[in-house]
Amino acid sequence: MDKDTSKKIVSWIRKKVKLSSTKGVVMGLSGGIDSAVVSVLCQRAVGTKNLLCLILPCESLKEDINDAYLVAEKFCLETKSIDLTEIYRKFIKLLPDLDMKSKGNLKARLRMVTLYAFANKYNYLVVGTGNKSELTIGYFTKYGDGGVDILPIGNILKCDVIKLAKELCIPEKIINKKPSAGLWDGQTDETEIGMTYPELDEIIDKLCSGKEKFINKTITSDKIERIKNMIIKSAHKRAPAEIFK
Repeated sequence: MDKDTSKKIVSWIRKKVKLSSTKGVVMGLSGGIDSAVVSVLCQRAVGTKNLLCLILPCESLKEDINDAYLVAEKFCLETKSIDLTEIYRKFIKLLPDLDMKSKGNLKARLRMVTLYAFANKYNYLVVGTGNKSELTIGYFTKYGDGGVDILPIGNILKCDVIKLAKELCIPEKIINKKPSAGLWDGQTDETEIGMTYPELDEIIDKLCSGKEKFINKTITSDKIERIKNMIIKSAHKRAPAEIFK
C-alpha cells in the first residue's frame, strides 16, 4: 500500500458513481474497522449529503451499535437505524431448524436486502466493506455482505486497512477491538479463520505474489494448506453464477 492509496480509492469511488449515473452511495455501518474506513472514504468521495450509512442491528451487541454511532458522530455521517431483530426472528420460525452459521448468513442477507431497498429508493450504489484478506478466503456471506455493487477496500489486506484507519483518524477504540462479524455471541474472525490476521495476510501476500517459499517460517504448513483450500473452495463466492453452454 502506498501513501496515496486513500486518495486513489476516493477517486475510484467517485468515478464508479459517475459511470453508473447514480446519485450517491449507501452502506452498512457495523461498528467495525472496515466499515469505519469505508464510510470515511465514501464521504470524501461523494460528500456527506450523498452518503447514507445504515445501522442494522439484528440481535447485535450493544457495543457494536454504540461503536457505529461513535464513528457516525465523529465524522458527521448521515445515518438511519433499522432494527432487523423482529423480522429475523419471525423469518426463523418459517424455516427448518438452522445451525448457527446458517442463522448468521440469514442476518447478513437481511441486511443486504435492506441496503438495496434504500439503494433503489435513492438511486444509490451499495458499497461493500470486505477487505482482501476476507474476500480471498471466502470469509463473507454470499449474497449477504458479499452482495454489493463496489468494494473500495477489496484489494487491501487487513494489516493495511489498519494503516488506513490510523491515517483517516478512525477512533482508537474501533482500531483496537477484536474483528468480529457480530453474528453470534463470542464470535471472532480470527477464531473462525483459525489464525491471526497477521498470519493470514502473510500467507495471502506471498501466495498472490508467487513467493510461497518466503512465507514466515513461524507459520505452520498446516495453516498454509488451510488457506490454500479455503481459496479453492470459496472460488464460487467470488465469481458470477456459471451459465451452462
